[in-house]
Amino acid sequence: MEQKSARSFVAELVGTFLLVLFIGLVVSLTSREALGFTDWTAIGLVHAFVLAMLVAALAGVSGAHFNPAVTVALAAMNKIRRGDAAVYIVMQLIGGWLGALFVRATIVDEGDPVNFGAALVSKAFLAGNFNGMVLEGIGTFALMLAILGSFVIAKNKSDMAPLIIGGTLGAAVMCIGPLTGGAFNPARAFGPLLVSGELGDNFGQFLVTYTAGPIIGALLAVFLVGYLYGEGGGKSSSAPREDVAEVTADEV
Repeated sequence: MEQKSARSFVAELVGTFLLVLFIGLVVSLTSREALGFTDWTAIGLVHAFVLAMLVAALAGVSGAHFNPAVTVALAAMNKIRRGDAAVYIVMQLIGGWLGALFVRATIVDEGDPVNFGAALVSKAFLAGNFNGMVLEGIGTFALMLAILGSFVIAKNKSDMAPLIIGGTLGAAVMCIGPLTGGAFNPARAFGPLLVSGELGDNFGQFLVTYTAGPIIGALLAVFLVGYLYGEGGGKSSSAPREDVAEVTADEV
């Protein structure tokens, strides 16, 4: 297992920054207070395209986690050292905070009513944080399944992985976003809540719905993949393919 370098940590910070920045902008602008409507299709497509671009551009440097839940799940699979995983999570949280801070500095009036893109449980549709946790967990489960299936498991590794991973996130946002805001990522939830000053009032929701939910969902995906593919993680029987798989697994 390769030890991560400073370049990997910077890539995680930059990737999470850009992810939260673009999400914060589209959520703030496609709101009733700004353009006058909320278009979850547009919001979902922004998630899909931005994540696909970031995975394609930065996966070779850091593995393109950009999400503490993904990092925790891959650490549980021994795909990343525990110490490196801790630094990754810190970089992701800082990146999320910087992304939201940039949104606030750019579009104060439009962003303030929606807390600069913060994800919050819809009181109109959901009874409480537990239901939100379940939905955030399901969305992250699907995202982690896409990551493992298209990028980590050797026999499934696909050149289309960035689009598969980004598309899965986009679809989850379109379907679950109206209910929970569709974070599926503690860093994406953390940044806007902190910058808007809403983290204190919603700290329990952040911990239960937007931290525990995604981490549990990602770990369940790891468990399912381990069961379906076996302890070897689905490594191909051909020697050349295994060599590629080993390099990829260490990079992720």
